[in-house]
Amino acid sequence: MGLSMNENEVMVALIQSLKEGKKPTFQKLVDELQPYDLAQQYIHFPRKHKNKFILYLTIEQLTDLIQELEDKEEQLDVLHKLGIEKSSKVLDLMENDDLATLLSDLDPEKIEELLSEMKQEEIEIVQNLMNYPPETAGRIMTNRYVWIPKKYTVREAVDKIKHFAELAEYLNYLYVIDDEKRLVGVVSYKDLLLAELQDKVEEIMFTRLVKVKVHTDQEEVAKLISRYDFVSIPVIEEDQTLVGVVTVDDIIDVVIREANEDIEKLSASGKAIDFNTKPVVAAYRRLPWLILLLLIGLVSGSIISRFEETLDQVVALAFFMPMIAGMTGNTGTQSLAVVVRGLITSDLNFKQVIGLVLRELWVGIIIGVVCAGLISVIAYFWQGDLVFGFVVGGSLLLTLIIGTLAGTVIPLILYKFKVDPAVASGPLITTINDILSLFIYFGLATMFLTQLS
Repeated sequence: MGLSMNENEVMVALIQSLKEGKKPTFQKLVDELQPYDLAQQYIHFPRKHKNKFILYLTIEQLTDLIQELEDKEEQLDVLHKLGIEKSSKVLDLMENDDLATLLSDLDPEKIEELLSEMKQEEIEIVQNLMNYPPETAGRIMTNRYVWIPKKYTVREAVDKIKHFAELAEYLNYLYVIDDEKRLVGVVSYKDLLLAELQDKVEEIMFTRLVKVKVHTDQEEVAKLISRYDFVSIPVIEEDQTLVGVVTVDDIIDVVIREANEDIEKLSASGKAIDFNTKPVVAAYRRLPWLILLLLIGLVSGSIISRFEETLDQVVALAFFMPMIAGMTGNTGTQSLAVVVRGLITSDLNFKQVIGLVLRELWVGIIIGVVCAGLISVIAYFWQGDLVFGFVVGGSLLLTLIIGTLAGTVIPLILYKFKVDPAVASGPLITTINDILSLFIYFGLATMFLTQLS
């Protein structure tokens, strides 16, 4: 109930109204909730009251509820509880792109069952959306927008807006088409307000359009909407025919979903794991990467055993091992995050790639010099040995430079070969850098072994 009641108080009031059978009271409480808050109430509602909760909602409220539920199983569960007749009305009202997402990956029989009682025109629209590849503009676009012929007057355009105001998601822009339904211009609502009623739309429209094709990747659509601060962007076929628009609310969902996927890959946690994931499932999704990293990590142990003689003669080297390996992994992960974020937000050309690598090289050198100088002084005063301080500091300098470059170059190489750079996960680069840092550390120490005290 937003401003006057917290979530727990709302839930208590809703449960009380259900127990007492006071539907008007229940409706008054629900009317005060935003769609997201309605979904949250349902998710946390006591199981024994959920059926009655659904029965007391209107078709419009049920539509909002299902569209806000993030778990597909929960969405289908609600539809199942409603029955065919009521669920078909809900599906008719749902945004077509949300419905296409809900139906994706379902068995054909289940899709046919859900669509069977819907309006034929809605069925055709949803089926057309599902024909486009996942994660493209065509899959996430909506057909609920207002278009006008270029021959319209401003008065005719305003009349059409009034007629379709309830159906359109956004009325910020009106898309202008010719007789073949090709996109030729755009008019803002503000332009219509400032124009004379008898003016022709083609006289006031903008013809320099930013648009995307149906097969444009959804990340590219997100970049364009962010770049130009649009609330929607038109989607066209190859022949310039206007077929839909992608709205900013859908792009926000895309950005969040893509960010979550990248975080999962960067942390090598595999598929999505949230607070509700069961321990066995979470472990199963993490294990493949961790087992691979475990096997790679055995190389670190073999390096240490190879330099066992060096370690026996200068036991103090062991004290700085975790620091050398840890710092190298940290700088590599930092560079990886910078590169992955940059690749998501912009398209890099060869000149920019070279510039980025050189920039990160200098970053590695500067960080390396500062950290190496500090640790050299500490090592020298601790052991009273100048050569020992040089070995520790020199090793850290080299490994920090190499770690920074590894975190930069590896994702760029993967990107070049059309592999998602986020798979160059933090743990993977950290493990590789551990191996390199230990090899450099003990290799340098062995070179100066006769001079170490």
